[in-house]
Amino acid sequence: MFTGLIREIAKIESFDKRFLKLKAKYKPALGDSIAVNGSCLSVTKIFENGFEVELSDETRNIVALENYKEKVHIEPAMKLSDRVEGHIIQGHIDTIGTITKIIKNINSFDFYINIPKEYIKFVIPKGSIAVDGVSLTVNEVYENSFRLTIIPLTMKETLFGSYKIGRRVNIETDMFARYLYYIFKKEKKLSWNDIDRIQALF
Repeated sequence: MFTGLIREIAKIESFDKRFLKLKAKYKPALGDSIAVNGSCLSVTKIFENGFEVELSDETRNIVALENYKEKVHIEPAMKLSDRVEGHIIQGHIDTIGTITKIIKNINSFDFYINIPKEYIKFVIPKGSIAVDGVSLTVNEVYENSFRLTIIPLTMKETLFGSYKIGRRVNIETDMFARYLYYIFKKEKKLSWNDIDRIQALF
């Protein structure tokens, strides 16, 4: 489990489509779980100035591999004793989204992201979503897209400050929405009010 609060922006030393070598200040142990751009990966080697993780066939087929060239977000798995300050995310990427619009406001930026229509049912207004591993709150949901508002601190401390229109990003939808959908899909059709009410129980 992860919180979606980025520990560090790591530099990519090499990537052969299977093993990803990262330069980072964070020192994991062999076998530790690390979220890299939101995808949970296992540490396979430790180096003096970083570590290596391995991407499985399943991971390579679902993540935006073109973003594993220069810098990536990393977050170690949280401990049970940790304070949860972000959202609970699993590090399991559901799909890839595409940034279609960025609007600068007075003290924030609105990002509009398209995703395949079959995943939009897991995106909840005012619910959580992870974009490249960054835990964010959904402001509005449309037919096949959603809007996020990014504050200046997030723009500065993550790679969001460098994101442009057309960039593809790793998306993990709301875990509770996915669970509720699969639990109740054969029972009845849930409204957003139903989902909000049930989610409030967690």
